[in-house]
Amino acid sequence: MNPIVLTTAFLLGSAVVIYFACEYFVNGVEWVGRRFAVGQQATGSILAAFGTALPESVITFIAVVFGATAAQKEIGVGAALGGPLVLATIAYAAVGLTLIVCRTRLPNTAAVRSTFKRLSVDQGWFLGVFVVKVALGLVVFAFKPWLGVLFLSVYAIYFWKEMRNEQGDEEGELEPLKLTPRHETPPTWVALAQTLGAAVMIFAASRVFVDQLDVLGPALGMKPQLLALLLSPIATELPETLNAIIWVRQGKYRLALANISGAMMIQATVPTALGLFFTPWLLDESLILGAAVTILAVGAMFLAFRRGVISRILLASMALFYVAFAILLLAFHLL
Repeated sequence: MNPIVLTTAFLLGSAVVIYFACEYFVNGVEWVGRRFAVGQQATGSILAAFGTALPESVITFIAVVFGATAAQKEIGVGAALGGPLVLATIAYAAVGLTLIVCRTRLPNTAAVRSTFKRLSVDQGWFLGVFVVKVALGLVVFAFKPWLGVLFLSVYAIYFWKEMRNEQGDEEGELEPLKLTPRHETPPTWVALAQTLGAAVMIFAASRVFVDQLDVLGPALGMKPQLLALLLSPIATELPETLNAIIWVRQGKYRLALANISGAMMIQATVPTALGLFFTPWLLDESLILGAAVTILAVGAMFLAFRRGVISRILLASMALFYVAFAILLLAFHLL
């Protein structure tokens, strides 16, 4: 069989596995949140985000810790910068496009406006942390690695803040646990087992997806830098994007938005800390451009959430930031 055909088959097959694993994951993590009395927003921003952020965090860890060359370590730095860019653009756009396809409008209620205001706080946290991580990538000084502890501390504070939020109104009906569809209230251990098992499947399938993408890119004549900056982050952020699509289809768009927001906070802190610990953490022109586009995209979402003017068209249009990034890379010959 033609190698490209086989690689494409594995690529599509792993994407299908990720989607169905995400179906089990979002179903399980909602029940875990319910059983442990975790608020719905924290379920999305902490529990779900932690599980789906695993693939890209592990990729960064492997690249910066076990990378034998400077080029391999740079892949980890690129992943730490590329992930937030994809989440701030493609993931939000996926929510907007799903709302459009499902012919669903975001209601203008007090509860929704309150959720948007809370999400604007998350975007503000992300912006502050992200600006600092980019600034650190522009300078060289001796104690830079120790600042990785600061980024881990910031995520710990964010985690504590989200988990302390009181349970709000539930959004939509909680579907029966897929492993025990006849039980009205499943045992906690079964919900945990389904969630963890689905997370393992997401991680394994994501690795296959990224590996096949690494093979397919050169076979199609794509430069390694183009693959690393434009396509690999989309692959590693696929679980968050699919989670968002699944939740929007179920009418739980607040959970979808919280999942993206929480994943962005993880990407702004944990991979950055790893990069600071094990690399010089210096950004080249292409990464600086990606960081600038990320800041603009998140700034737009921050203002929109703050003013409560979120719409499905606005969310869908976030993809234009990613398109602009790709065009600018090519225009300035940064690849």
